Amino acid sequence: MAVFTYKALQANGTVTDGRVDAGGRRDAMRMIEELGLTPLKLSETVTTSATPAPDKTKASGMKLNFQSKRVSFASLEDFTRSLSSLLTAGVPLSRGLTILYKEASQPAAAAKWRELHDLVIDGTPLAQAMSRSPDVFPRVYVAMVESGEAGGFLDIVLAQIADFQAREKELRAKVLAALMYPAVLLTLAVGVVIFLMVFFIPRFQTLFEGFDAALPMITQVIVGASHAIRTYGLYLLVAIVAVGWYTRRWFSSESSRRIWENILLRAPVVGPLAAKIAMARFCRMLGTLLGVGVPLMNGLNVARRSLGYQTLIDLVTNATERVKKGESLSASLADCRMIFPGSTLEMISVAQESGRLDQELVRLAAVTETTLDRQLKTAVAMAEPLMLFAIAAVIGVIFIGMVLPIFTIQDYIK
Repeated sequence: MAVFTYKALQANGTVTDGRVDAGGRRDAMRMIEELGLTPLKLSETVTTSATPAPDKTKASGMKLNFQSKRVSFASLEDFTRSLSSLLTAGVPLSRGLTILYKEASQPAAAAKWRELHDLVIDGTPLAQAMSRSPDVFPRVYVAMVESGEAGGFLDIVLAQIADFQAREKELRAKVLAALMYPAVLLTLAVGVVIFLMVFFIPRFQTLFEGFDAALPMITQVIVGASHAIRTYGLYLLVAIVAVGWYTRRWFSSESSRRIWENILLRAPVVGPLAAKIAMARFCRMLGTLLGVGVPLMNGLNVARRSLGYQTLIDLVTNATERVKKGESLSASLADCRMIFPGSTLEMISVAQESGRLDQELVRLAAVTETTLDRQLKTAVAMAEPLMLFAIAAVIGVIFIGMVLPIFTIQDYIK
């Protein structure tokens, strides 16, 4: 049995507190209501049992170490869509959260959904409860839930969030699939070059040392690189790890991330691609929110958080302030040319005048996503032969550098 302490409202309007013994939180709530009280806050204090509960850590042994303590992306997507379906079917929020944490397959997810349930039962709004776990619920997720709660269409917003998550997952899968083959080629190339430098070239070096002939320049460079790798390879590996650690720490600060974002967004090929992805996410989210009845200002405040880059968020924040002063959306976004080209702004202007801004924004997002998918496939199709050519060139140079001295040796023998 568990001991719960509570604060409740009496029939005469006064607040009282007390303790009840119950088998669970739901039973405790029912027992408090049977006393003629309205629960305001309920918290579990002590757990007692006639027999000690088995130590799950010892029972599970080493298996417990392999259980993830983070809520997976798939679990979050299932939670969002399931909660939307439950609310659409008329199930109360607290009961829906109870169902979800009991049916969760991932232990970390079950614990997190139960934590949400307990906070909601205690009177905390769902968005506020989610904001306490930023590692699970992104800021834009919480902002959309907050809009849905305020507007009374939480089930619709959750369904839209689930759709966004599905699209994000699909886009991520496409990118990973596109990069898989080049990554395998690059790993193979690095492995082959290291093998040649560490094991293959030293054998030729021993052969060349027996002759008093000058080696070609290309051979001297390759032999020198092989000697450096064999001598300082471990130091080089430690240096790479140290640089990686320092880079990760450097990215943890806000100012460093802004510097990197500015460099990335101004890069020749990557910059426009990142801006298009951000524009597609912004347009789809804003169009979706407007379509379910969210006011423009609230929709802008939520959609700007989906851009991902703080530099772009600042640009749209300035545009949001101009909209608040009465300017049109297209005119306000005119200073955000890094994200919105002139043609896009013109389409937004016409759509706003005709009263179909939500539909046009969703259409722009769909068109941009299709274009991005095509550009990604084209880039990968071009990258594969270029990588093959680069790998063949590196290995070919090493081979030629090792074969050239043979002709020099033959001339020396003659």
